[in-house]
Formats: sequence, structure tokens, C-alpha cells
Amino acid sequence: MRSSRWTLAALLVCVFAIGSAEYAVLGVLPDIAGDLRVSVGTTGLLVTGYALTVAVGGPVVTALTTRVPRKALLIGMIGVFTAGNVLAALAGAFGLVLVARVLAALVHSTFFAVGLVQAVSVVGAERRGWAIAVVSAGLNLATVLGAPVGTFIGHAFGWRAAFWALAAVSLVAAGLVGVAVPRSSAVGPQSVRAEIRALASREVVVVVAVTVLAQIALFTPYTYIATILTEVSGFAAGAVGWLLMAFGVGGLVGNVIGGRLADRWPWGSIRGLLAGMAAVLGVFAVVAPHAGAAAAGVLVLGVVSCALIPALQARAFAAAAAAPTLTVAVNTSAFNLGNAGGAWIGGRVLDGGAAPNWLIGIGVLAAVAAWAMTAAVRRGAVVEGRTDVAVL
Repeated sequence: MRSSRWTLAALLVCVFAIGSAEYAVLGVLPDIAGDLRVSVGTTGLLVTGYALTVAVGGPVVTALTTRVPRKALLIGMIGVFTAGNVLAALAGAFGLVLVARVLAALVHSTFFAVGLVQAVSVVGAERRGWAIAVVSAGLNLATVLGAPVGTFIGHAFGWRAAFWALAAVSLVAAGLVGVAVPRSSAVGPQSVRAEIRALASREVVVVVAVTVLAQIALFTPYTYIATILTEVSGFAAGAVGWLLMAFGVGGLVGNVIGGRLADRWPWGSIRGLLAGMAAVLGVFAVVAPHAGAAAAGVLVLGVVSCALIPALQARAFAAAAAAPTLTVAVNTSAFNLGNAGGAWIGGRVLDGGAAPNWLIGIGVLAAVAAWAMTAAVRRGAVVEGRTDVAVL
């Protein structure tokens, strides 16, 4: 038990480092723009390029590395991630910073997928959801701590210092993996074909589709939450950071809840959380003009939306239990596709002149669509190798 806890802790730190790299850059984009003499809009490519690389490149890297021993692969990917951040810190031109971000993003999905497989292997299938929740908590911590601390370092010591800090945390994470993660071999000589076959499972397809829709439901309003909170709720700009931190704290709580629910009610927990997300967004749309209620809504939205992360990843894992790595990587990419899709939809709606509240309404519709899609599983999908409506 103690060794498994150390393994999960090491993987959590790694996910925290990778998640922080994704979010911390948001706070230093103006600094990068000023130093490298490009527009702030152009520096946004550092965010878009990272997300698209995760979504598209992640499954490819996972498939190509299936036969590599897992522990060596984890350490190697952290090494690549560290190199990407060092390159960004040293870069003298924006194009090189963008290349560095793409390099770091290439390992995102694969590390997360292999890390989750390793986490489950040390605790057993009966505690799958809990193990996934522990490792996924690194992403929540990245939101609560990594992003604001990285922004503070970037503003206090220059944007390059933020990348140096990420590289330092990554080296610590690599050391923890070397000490705490047990050795294991690759899946086997037929692993690539097995992993690809697993993707054709009806349940896997449904999980991935639900993941995309659930993230669209969240990120259509969340990407522009600062606009909603200032223009609709009446908060001062300085209060937005604290409210986003409240969202992150809610996410930590939700992550634990989602992991527990996933072990007890696999698909039922997903259906319940999607219904909860639709309800929370619906109420939020009504109470958004009232500051106190809006603040509570942000906190509760963090709980519900982040509870879905371990629940959906646990389902993806279970749907392809014999060969889960590529499936989990694809589902991780699906989260990023949903994030990008929600941000794009929200941007088009606002550019079209609609009020910010419309973004919340679109989120409700996407959550309802995701909930309806789970009915495909309820009508006869195979769960854990059997048709079993009772577990829904």
C-alpha cells in the first residue's frame, strides 16, 4: 500500500508539472509579446498550438511508443517535456518559443495515458476511479497553484523564469518517477493492433464523444468567464483571479468525488454528473447578474465539471481494459478538443454580438446532448465485458 501511494504521488507531481505548463503561459502572454515584439493575438498561438498538438499528436506518439517499457517511457517523456521548457526559456524569437511549446505538448496525452495505466496497475481495477482521481488531481493543483504561481514568477522575474521554473519542477518529477514507479514491460508484441482494435469499441466511441461534448459544455462559458463575471455579475477585474481559484478548489473536491463515484456507479455517475452540470449551468445563467450567487455558481461548477474527469477516464480505461493506453490517450485528446471547441464556439457567439449569458445557455445544451448520448450505452453497450444495465 505504501509503495502504491508513493507511485501515485510521483505521477501526481508529473501531471501537476505538465498541467502547469499548459495554464501558466496564459498569464505571461503580454510579457512574451512585448519582449519578442509580436502582438498579443499572435502569442495566443502558444495556447492554441499546444492544445492542437495534444489533441492530434498525442494518440500518434502513444501508438508509436506502445512497445517501450513503461517506466523508461515515463522518464523519457518528462525529459522531452523538460527540454521543451528549457528551449522556450532560451528562445530569442517567437517562432522558436512556439516550436518549444509544440515539443512539450507532444508528450502530454501519452504521459497522462501511461501514467493512468501505471496508477491503476498498482492499486487494482476495483480502485480504478480512485487512482485516476489521485493522478488527475495534479491538473486541479495546476489550476489552483501552478498557473497563478507561474504568472507571479513571470511577472516578478521575467517570462523566461516561468519556463525555467517549469523545467525545474519537471526534473524533480522525473526523479520521483525513477524512485517510486515500479518497472514494467510494454503490453506485448501485438499491443499496437490490440490498442487500435480497442478504439473501435462502441463504448469507447461513446465515451470519447461524451468527453468532447462535456468539455464544450464547460469551456464555452468558462473560456470567457472573466467577461461574464465582470460584465454580467458586476465583479471588479481584480476579483476574477480569486473566483477562478475558487473554481480550482471546487475542482479538487469534485475530483475526489468523481473518483469515488466512478468505482461504485460507472455509467450512472457520468449520467448523474452530466445532468448536474446542465442544472448548475442553467441556474448559473439565471443568477449570474447577482454577484454572491454567481460566485457560488463558479465554485459548484468546479465541483461538478471536475468530477467528470476521473469518471470519464475510468470509463475509457474500463471500455478497453485489455489494451487501454491508446484509448486513454485519445480520450485525453478529446478533453483538449472539447476545450478548443468550446473556446471557438464562445468566441464566434460573442463576435456575433450576443450577450455573454448566451454562452452559459450553449453550455446547458451541450451538457444535455452529452447526457442523451449516454443512452446509447444504456440501450445495450458492453460494460466491463457484459451487458449490465444495473451498473448504469
